[in-house]
Amino acid sequence: MSQNVSGFKGAVVGLSLTDVIQLKGHNKYTGAISVEYGESQGVIYFVDGEIIHAEQGAESGEQAIYEIIKWPGGTFNMHPEMTSNVCTIHYRTDFLLLEALRRMDEENAGASVNKSDGPAVAPRRTMSKIAARLQEINNITYAVLLDKQGTPVQDTSIEAIALASKGIFLAKTGNQLGDLMGLGEIKAVAVHTMNYNLLMYDSKQHYLSIAVKPDCNLDSVENEIKAAFAQGK
Repeated sequence: MSQNVSGFKGAVVGLSLTDVIQLKGHNKYTGAISVEYGESQGVIYFVDGEIIHAEQGAESGEQAIYEIIKWPGGTFNMHPEMTSNVCTIHYRTDFLLLEALRRMDEENAGASVNKSDGPAVAPRRTMSKIAARLQEINNITYAVLLDKQGTPVQDTSIEAIALASKGIFLAKTGNQLGDLMGLGEIKAVAVHTMNYNLLMYDSKQHYLSIAVKPDCNLDSVENEIKAAFAQGK
């Protein structure tokens, strides 16, 4: 594709990519948008109108969004059948777009932008203190504290509900196996698959369900989790 293309072409003719992202937010879109500009490709994943994950080259999460938004043109396609179990973005979509525009303005003005800096806004999801602390750990994509009935604590996002259901299933299954084997209640469960890793911890009043990237060392992540628990005491 010629590099002097101006504007995005796709299923919604005449709209910019940011317009399409905002439109999908208003429509509570769940699925993906694939974007191409020259030899570059990117994918943006939505759940209920909010961006939860993005990929562009070696970048993922917020930085991938910023790279894609900077493209002056290209093509995009809608993929309502495409979903992702990964959640790398924890900010509201409108804040992400504003942050992308701010970075573009700074770059055009010759100011340096630190890629490690996130948007100077509050996360779009409210969550328990321990879950928020755990999400600062590399390789953890989401964490949720849930009560013994499986209800997320201080987090009503779709990601929290889905992760809580997996956590309560692991807790019940683990306890059933513990009873059969005479081990009593299981206090921790780890599940490793090709697509994702899950960790579940049991306390007196709550469970903690944690989603971990599939290509990482679980032992290392668990050590960091234990250190986070110790800091919270």
